[in-house]
Amino acid sequence: MVCKVGKDFFGDNYIQNFKDNGVNTDFVGQTSDAATGAASIIVNSAGENAIVIVAGANMLLGGEELQKALPAIRRTKVLVCQLEISPQTSLQALRLAQENKVKTIFNPAPAIPDLDAGFYRASDVFCCNESEAELLTGSSVVNVEDARRAGQELLKRGCRSVVITLGPQGCVVLEAKESTSKHVPTAATIAVDTTGAGDSFIGALAFYMAVCPTMPLDQMACRANQVAGVSVRAVGTQASYPHRKDLPADLF
Repeated sequence: MVCKVGKDFFGDNYIQNFKDNGVNTDFVGQTSDAATGAASIIVNSAGENAIVIVAGANMLLGGEELQKALPAIRRTKVLVCQLEISPQTSLQALRLAQENKVKTIFNPAPAIPDLDAGFYRASDVFCCNESEAELLTGSSVVNVEDARRAGQELLKRGCRSVVITLGPQGCVVLEAKESTSKHVPTAATIAVDTTGAGDSFIGALAFYMAVCPTMPLDQMACRANQVAGVSVRAVGTQASYPHRKDLPADLF
């Protein structure tokens, strides 16, 4: 993990949480100049969520911290970036990864309409949900056909591949090297809390890209769908993420 938190109760807790879950914290910095980033989450009776993010110390992560982490980035297999840090820092990290032949996953969340065009070219996998795809392309995305059209537009901007997640409709996978898009359905489930389902999907996708690099992207997405499907059955974000022992053996 490469990030920055405040020198406060929440920052201390974040670092301890990383350690408890086996996440390397060598590049987790603490600052007195801002509070730890936080999110207020509201979940309705259907399990759908609304989130208000206060970035805090996240926005102080910059090029200096990336250079310190560069030796670790060079040794990794997959780098995941999003927009809860400065967009330019995120873009710089993606470019550093590609320069060192590290696969990249970019999740444009929370979405911004004026996304730097460089993000598309720096993404081996550009992974977004329907609302993010709609904001970026200006076209409504509510079903599989809409996602296919939006994905084609994103491919034209320079992505090597695009995955658009559609909640209970699964996801759509498009690759620049192939002429067709693939709809990857997901099993029906009763959602208790969808918060963090996208992060669960992306985390699983990164795992498969790192561990099974020759597996077709749509098969990786199918397995990531299953992991995310488990996460929505429980309340919370990290608390809802299944451990390996809680998942079917055939996913591994």
